[in-house]
Amino acid sequence: MPGTFPKLRTNALAQYPATRSIQFQNQVLQFVDGTAQRYRDSSGALLEWQIRLDLLDENEMAALEQFLQDNQGAFGGFAFTDPWDGQVYPNCSFASGDLALTSLLEQQGQTTLTVRQNRG
Repeated sequence: MPGTFPKLRTNALAQYPATRSIQFQNQVLQFVDGTAQRYRDSSGALLEWQIRLDLLDENEMAALEQFLQDNQGAFGGFAFTDPWDGQVYPNCSFASGDLALTSLLEQQGQTTLTVRQNRG
């Protein structure tokens, strides 16, 4: 059973500015005569969220680090709740296995991470 992306102490999943993008898997075959054939490589769109988190306290930073370790970086899957509409996407992963947490002052950490929806 996959875990669920951790919430902040305010019970929020993301802070503003955050972005959500919709992506389609399209392929293009280029032929020798110069023509091309395009086709969709998947059944529908996939979502991707760019999440920027500021003013994180030590507990929130530790929870994010532990969650990344538990999911083996970008390898594992987890449930993610879309901050825009509240829909839960049960099969998501991190776009990268790295988490760059920066501690500016006491109780003021920050990071940016990308969550991707997976097929299946």
